[in-house]
Amino acid sequence: MTKKGKEKNTKNKAKHTKLMNRKINKLRDEKVTRKERLKEIMKKAQEKESK
Repeated sequence: MTKKGKEKNTKNKAKHTKLMNRKINKLRDEKVTRKERLKEIMKKAQEKESK
């Protein structure tokens, strides 16, 4: 038999999904910024070597 009335646990699931998406996006952004910083450092090092 199906349950009657209010659906169980939908608010918590939605909140959890929202928080997990926020965490995943934060990690993705940090990864991108790390790559950009590393590229800048490598570029500066190559310029120093060439001089």
